[in-house]
Amino acid sequence: MALLYWRDEFNTGIASVDYEHQQLFEVINQLYEKLAAEDHETVSAFLGTLHDRIAAHFALEERVMKERAYAAYREHKADHERLLDEIRDLMEEHYAGKYLNASEALAQRLDRWFSVHFSTHDVRLHRTIGDIEFDA
Repeated sequence: MALLYWRDEFNTGIASVDYEHQQLFEVINQLYEKLAAEDHETVSAFLGTLHDRIAAHFALEERVMKERAYAAYREHKADHERLLDEIRDLMEEHYAGKYLNASEALAQRLDRWFSVHFSTHDVRLHRTIGDIEFDA
Protein backbone atom coordinates (compact mmCIF):
# COMPACT_ATOMS: atom_id res chain seq x y z
CA MET A 1 0.00 0.00 0.00
CA ALA A 2 1.34 3.43 -0.97
CA LEU A 3 1.29 6.61 1.07
CA LEU A 4 0.59 8.83 -1.94
CA TYR A 5 -0.98 8.09 -5.30
CA TRP A 6 -0.16 10.08 -8.42
CA ARG A 7 -3.20 11.70 -9.98
CA ASP A 8 -3.59 13.43 -13.33
CA GLU A 9 -4.23 16.75 -11.59
CA PHE A 10 -0.60 16.68 -10.39
CA ASN A 11 0.69 16.87 -13.97
CA THR A 12 2.28 20.16 -14.95
CA GLY A 13 2.19 19.30 -18.65
CA ILE A 14 5.98 19.33 -18.82
CA ALA A 15 7.20 15.75 -19.22
CA SER A 16 10.57 16.09 -17.47
CA VAL A 17 9.03 17.91 -14.50
CA ASP A 18 6.19 15.43 -14.17
CA TYR A 19 8.75 12.61 -14.27
CA GLU A 20 10.80 14.27 -11.50
CA HIS A 21 7.71 14.68 -9.33
CA GLN A 22 6.62 11.09 -9.95
CA GLN A 23 10.09 9.96 -8.89
CA LEU A 24 9.70 11.97 -5.68
CA PHE A 25 6.39 10.18 -5.05
CA GLU A 26 8.13 6.84 -5.59
CA VAL A 27 10.82 7.72 -3.04
CA ILE A 28 8.14 8.78 -0.54
CA ASN A 29 6.25 5.53 -1.11
CA GLN A 30 9.41 3.40 -0.86
CA LEU A 31 10.24 5.00 2.47
CA TYR A 32 6.67 4.49 3.62
CA GLU A 33 6.79 0.77 2.78
CA LYS A 34 9.75 0.43 5.12
CA LEU A 35 7.48 1.39 8.02
CA ALA A 36 6.09 -2.12 8.36
CA ALA A 37 7.05 -2.20 12.05
CA GLU A 38 5.22 1.09 12.73
CA ASP A 39 7.17 1.57 15.94
CA HIS A 40 7.79 5.08 17.20
CA GLU A 41 11.48 5.20 16.26
CA THR A 42 10.89 3.82 12.76
CA VAL A 43 8.20 6.40 12.05
CA SER A 44 10.42 9.18 13.47
CA ALA A 45 13.30 8.09 11.24
CA PHE A 46 10.98 7.93 8.22
CA LEU A 47 9.71 11.45 8.83
CA GLY A 48 13.27 12.75 9.20
CA THR A 49 14.40 11.06 5.99
CA LEU A 50 11.34 12.32 4.15
CA HIS A 51 11.99 15.87 5.32
CA ASP A 52 15.61 15.67 4.17
CA ARG A 53 14.75 14.25 0.72
CA ILE A 54 12.10 16.87 0.04
CA ALA A 55 14.35 19.66 1.35
CA ALA A 56 17.12 18.51 -1.03
CA HIS A 57 14.73 18.55 -3.99
CA PHE A 58 13.54 22.03 -3.05
CA ALA A 59 17.11 23.29 -2.65
CA LEU A 60 17.95 22.21 -6.21
CA GLU A 61 14.81 23.82 -7.58
CA GLU A 62 15.46 27.03 -5.64
CA ARG A 63 19.05 27.17 -6.88
CA VAL A 64 17.80 27.03 -10.47
CA MET A 65 15.20 29.72 -9.77
CA LYS A 66 17.88 32.04 -8.36
CA GLU A 67 20.29 31.33 -11.23
CA ARG A 68 17.59 32.20 -13.75
CA ALA A 69 16.34 35.23 -11.79
CA TYR A 70 12.84 33.76 -11.59
CA ALA A 71 10.45 36.61 -10.69
CA ALA A 72 8.22 34.51 -8.39
CA TYR A 73 11.16 33.01 -6.49
CA ARG A 74 10.13 34.32 -3.06
CA GLU A 75 6.52 33.15 -3.37
CA HIS A 76 7.58 29.72 -4.63
CA LYS A 77 10.24 29.32 -1.92
CA ALA A 78 7.71 30.37 0.74
CA ASP A 79 5.42 27.56 -0.39
CA HIS A 80 8.33 25.12 -0.11
CA GLU A 81 8.95 26.37 3.43
CA ARG A 82 5.27 25.87 4.31
CA LEU A 83 5.48 22.18 3.42
CA LEU A 84 8.76 21.71 5.30
CA ASP A 85 7.21 23.45 8.31
CA GLU A 86 4.22 21.09 8.14
CA ILE A 87 6.51 18.06 8.06
CA ARG A 88 8.49 19.42 11.03
CA ASP A 89 5.22 20.06 12.89
CA LEU A 90 4.12 16.51 12.17
CA MET A 91 7.48 15.22 13.43
CA GLU A 92 7.05 17.15 16.68
CA GLU A 93 3.45 16.01 17.08
CA HIS A 94 4.46 12.40 16.46
CA TYR A 95 7.30 12.65 18.96
CA ALA A 96 4.87 14.05 21.54
CA GLY A 97 2.52 11.12 20.93
CA LYS A 98 -0.22 13.17 19.31
CA TYR A 99 -0.36 11.05 16.16
CA LEU A 100 -0.54 7.34 16.69
CA ASN A 101 -0.93 7.02 12.93
CA ALA A 102 1.50 9.65 11.69
CA SER A 103 1.56 8.15 8.20
CA GLU A 104 -2.15 8.86 7.67
CA ALA A 105 -1.80 12.46 8.83
CA LEU A 106 1.28 12.86 6.62
CA ALA A 107 -0.53 11.44 3.60
CA GLN A 108 -3.38 13.91 4.02
CA ARG A 109 -1.02 16.87 4.39
CA LEU A 110 1.23 15.88 1.48
CA ASP A 111 -1.67 15.09 -0.83
CA ARG A 112 -3.29 18.46 -0.12
CA TRP A 113 -0.01 20.33 -0.53
CA PHE A 114 1.06 18.59 -3.75
CA SER A 115 -2.38 19.10 -5.28
CA VAL A 116 -2.02 22.86 -5.01
CA HIS A 117 1.74 23.33 -5.39
CA PHE A 118 2.20 21.25 -8.54
CA SER A 119 -0.74 22.83 -10.35
CA THR A 120 0.16 26.42 -9.47
CA HIS A 121 3.75 27.17 -8.49
CA ASP A 122 5.44 24.42 -10.47
CA VAL A 123 3.39 24.92 -13.63
CA ARG A 124 4.18 28.66 -13.54
CA LEU A 125 7.88 28.05 -12.85
CA HIS A 126 8.44 25.48 -15.56
CA ARG A 127 6.43 27.30 -18.19
CA THR A 128 8.44 30.44 -17.47
CA ILE A 129 11.96 29.02 -17.41
CA GLY A 130 11.50 25.72 -19.25
CA ASP A 131 12.70 22.26 -18.36
CA ILE A 132 14.98 21.91 -15.39
CA GLU A 133 17.53 19.18 -15.02
CA PHE A 134 17.72 18.17 -11.37
CA ASP A 135 21.14 16.58 -11.41
CA ALA A 136 23.02 17.57 -8.29
